[in-house]
Amino acid sequence: MDNDTSAFLLLEFYWNSTGKIRELQVMYRAIFLILYLMTIIGNILIISAVAFDSHLHTPMYFFLANLALQDIGSVSFIVPKSVINSIINAQHISYSGCVVQVLLFVFFVDSDISLLTVMAYDRYIAICNPLQYELIMNRKACTKIIGSVWIASFLNAVLNTIGTFTTHFCSNVINQFYCEIPQLLKLACSDSYAIEIGGIAFSFMLAFGCFAFIIVTYVQIFIAVSKISSIQGRKKAFSTCFPHITVFSLFLFTSSFAYLRTPSDTPSHIDFVITIMYSIVPPMLNPLIYSLRNKDIEVALSRLFGLRTLILIDKSRSRHMEV
Repeated sequence: MDNDTSAFLLLEFYWNSTGKIRELQVMYRAIFLILYLMTIIGNILIISAVAFDSHLHTPMYFFLANLALQDIGSVSFIVPKSVINSIINAQHISYSGCVVQVLLFVFFVDSDISLLTVMAYDRYIAICNPLQYELIMNRKACTKIIGSVWIASFLNAVLNTIGTFTTHFCSNVINQFYCEIPQLLKLACSDSYAIEIGGIAFSFMLAFGCFAFIIVTYVQIFIAVSKISSIQGRKKAFSTCFPHITVFSLFLFTSSFAYLRTPSDTPSHIDFVITIMYSIVPPMLNPLIYSLRNKDIEVALSRLFGLRTLILIDKSRSRHMEV
């Protein structure tokens, strides 16, 4: 297969005439639709709350809205195509479509990693250096940070995409539900993809560096929070930090396993599950962890949908508990 081939075939091991595989196909379609809808709805609610409520126009919620936008992008360029193929009983994705899928998926995932690191730094400044917070995390600085995240992530995505598609492919069968870089490199006819392997390794070194930075940052936050006399304040900080580390760890270690190991020559359900764990699950969990459990977001959504009664009820319950 030369690079002028018009299409790739996706997830071949799900497409045959046996009844068992057809049942798996229906289950696969339903699971993907549910996960996708949960991701889209949760992140759209966050963006709407931050956009329409002036009380949330702060650096923390500005970063949350950008994270939600990136999460929507990362799943929207891989899941719908797979579900549509499943519905119409097709396998193919065009060569140009595969290039775009790789470019945008890597772009949004890199943006996610960078932004999660920035969010950890933002919390560190807010908790450990509150008097300097407004000076350091002002509107201009936040805009520059987001611009830098998007530009750097896009450049890295371009380099990874070029490194992947400059090689020649001996086959057009991708044993995955989207154009995943490790599966594409497995199709290479020669060792010309060595540069891309180096690029992937470098990207993961940066990702582990971000992870180490987040861990160190949260250790500092834990030390500062442990000195707070308020039990509720400590509980709130811990309930935010631990899920953040958990989801980041889930993404980092599953994606490392998928990208840094040698892909199997035959289709594997393990590969399929691992890919879901790093490509779909984190964008779905992020709204639950960072926002929908947040009282400010809940109040903003209540205002947005005109549910003032719920706000009054919540306030009356809080006063009753204080009494």
